[in-house]
Amino acid sequence: MSPVRRIAFEEWRLMRRDRVAMGGLVLLVLLTVAAAFTAWDQRQAAAAARALHQSQVDQEFDTQPDRHPHRMVHYGHFVFRAPGALAAFDPGVDAFTGHTLFLEGHRQNSANFGDVRQSSLLLRFGQLTPAFVLQVLAPLLLIFVGHAAVARERESGTLRVLLAQGVRPAQLVAGKALALGGVAVLVLAPAVIALAAIAWTTPEQGGPAAVLALAHAAWLAIWVVGITAASTWLPRGRDVLLVLLAAWTAWVVVVPRLGPELALARTALPTRFETDIAIARDLAAIGDSHNPDDPYFAGFRRQVLARYGVARIEDLPVNYKGLVGMEGERLTSELFARYATEAFERQERQLAQVDQFAWLSPMVALRRLSMAVAGTDLWQYRRFVEQAERHRYALVQHLNRLQAEQLTFRDDKSSRDSRIASTHWHGAADFHFEPDPSMRGAASAAGTLLLWLVALSAVLIVASNRLGKETR
Repeated sequence: MSPVRRIAFEEWRLMRRDRVAMGGLVLLVLLTVAAAFTAWDQRQAAAAARALHQSQVDQEFDTQPDRHPHRMVHYGHFVFRAPGALAAFDPGVDAFTGHTLFLEGHRQNSANFGDVRQSSLLLRFGQLTPAFVLQVLAPLLLIFVGHAAVARERESGTLRVLLAQGVRPAQLVAGKALALGGVAVLVLAPAVIALAAIAWTTPEQGGPAAVLALAHAAWLAIWVVGITAASTWLPRGRDVLLVLLAAWTAWVVVVPRLGPELALARTALPTRFETDIAIARDLAAIGDSHNPDDPYFAGFRRQVLARYGVARIEDLPVNYKGLVGMEGERLTSELFARYATEAFERQERQLAQVDQFAWLSPMVALRRLSMAVAGTDLWQYRRFVEQAERHRYALVQHLNRLQAEQLTFRDDKSSRDSRIASTHWHGAADFHFEPDPSMRGAASAAGTLLLWLVALSAVLIVASNRLGKETR
């Protein structure tokens, strides 16, 4: 047996004798298993509930009686975003952004019913998911188990004995790192099994599931290397423990929280109230279709009359009210799209600023990578909102076109006669969200994680060489 393996086995033997270490390891493994089962169950329940609600509102829309098309415009429709399979591993921003949109004419609504708005403040700290356990709790276990790996040998005086027996410093450090890596593998195993189960049930998620497993393996490897380096470099175990706990606090708690706060201060987002006021002001500047003297719609009326070669709107072959509705919806939708794009671009700039903090904490890069691969990041939310907005616009314009083509201007009044058959809008409200499979932003985050691992490995090599010089 090689010296590295012998040292690793001896370290594992010491760990097995430590009841606190073994108890912590067993508890964390059980917690990971529990997190995997509960998160998957919650994801399945959420997916089933949203699918049921979507089916119900689709049926209610299709079974509306004969109505005036414009009444259907204001009747509106709900669309729900079903959670992806990997959302059970890392829910990302889904709990904060919401998953339901109400689509109606003349207005673009924001998503509602985020879990944070319906739950306790504990949800803001972190949901019990495999990602949370691996990202936040697993490093703590590795710290308490491995902080004294090399420092213990130095303090007990066995370090000189080992080196005198021919064990090289690099072999000693490698054996300690291998032993701690074995603990990391045990912690990671339940999450990998859960990801494999997701890949088995949804084969199209096999690639992303593998990326998630590798990303969190790299995260734990960073801690294994960093803990071993600190234990090799510092003389006393308690000093190592304090330094590592400070590093955990900075990497896992402070920097990931500080980054978004500073980004928000540098690139502020307007409130919903401020945005509504700005949109109302711009809408008033566009024109009022109900005012016959409005300059824009007076010009629009002249263009329509000239296009059809008639002198009065009553002589048009189509219903002028429907045409006005279509033009008004086009103008307002362009305005809504401009404000929504500006808001998302600001959020993208904020996210780019937060990404810079990945050089201070690998946790920032891991979170970005994990959410991008799981399909629960800001980009997927934006894609959902934009697809829903395109669907809303198409639905409203379809109903406006029905008003223009199925009703005459003379008969288009608030009466029972101004109705059309409900078959005209059957199936028009059906919506299917198509997520983006590109994992946007994952490559740069993965590169940052690898750089952290390489940098800490270099520190470990330097610490190992320094250890040999200390004992000469």
